[in-house]
Amino acid sequence: MTLPTINVPTYELEVPSTKEKITYRPFLVKEEKILLAAMETGEGEGDLVRALKQIVTNCLVTEIDIDHLATFDLEYIFLNLRSKSVGEVAKVTVICPDDEETEVSLEIPLDEIKVTFPEGHTNKVQITDTIGMTMKYPDFTLASLQRDGGSEYLFEMIKGCIAQITDGETIYERVDFNDKELDTFIDSLNTKQLEGVQTFFETMPKLRHEVKVTNPKTKKKSTITLEGLDSFFA
Repeated sequence: MTLPTINVPTYELEVPSTKEKITYRPFLVKEEKILLAAMETGEGEGDLVRALKQIVTNCLVTEIDIDHLATFDLEYIFLNLRSKSVGEVAKVTVICPDDEETEVSLEIPLDEIKVTFPEGHTNKVQITDTIGMTMKYPDFTLASLQRDGGSEYLFEMIKGCIAQITDGETIYERVDFNDKELDTFIDSLNTKQLEGVQTFFETMPKLRHEVKVTNPKTKKKSTITLEGLDSFFA
């Protein structure tokens, strides 16, 4: 006897960085198993990142290159998957900033959590009057360099995120120069020029949401800004 087929609904969302419309379905039991297995191993953030990427890959109806999605795009897609699969509210615990110790539990509607683009943020970095760079946002592989730490991580991030270098009217795509040439170019930056590149990373779009909280002990009201996927599913 053939068992019945369960119809699974699909939904549409817009990828924040590209504005591309994509279609997805909710988690199913097999995706829950992937997530639970990664959480139970406790072997580090790498397992969770791989699980997140696998779940998003499974649930997307539209074919896109997951490996090259910006970190905040992947987090936003996962957030929407979870909203349609597990529940539309995230339960979080925050610490009141006035005494830095009192914990308060909150429920945040997932549809209120958005990727925000800070005012003035740009992916264009001007090095000199004639030389500039166009940056791309790091994917999870590049972002892991920052989590792993080390003095060289910033330079590896910069190398991995340079999409173009312009010199006046001449445009050099990433395929037009090799790693050694790029190393030489980056090593020639002065401190002020490097700070311009760092600003790109520091002001990158993020999942961000503000919550208002009242300390039950002091009655002090505060506003807390939550950033990144970890803040909503710790």
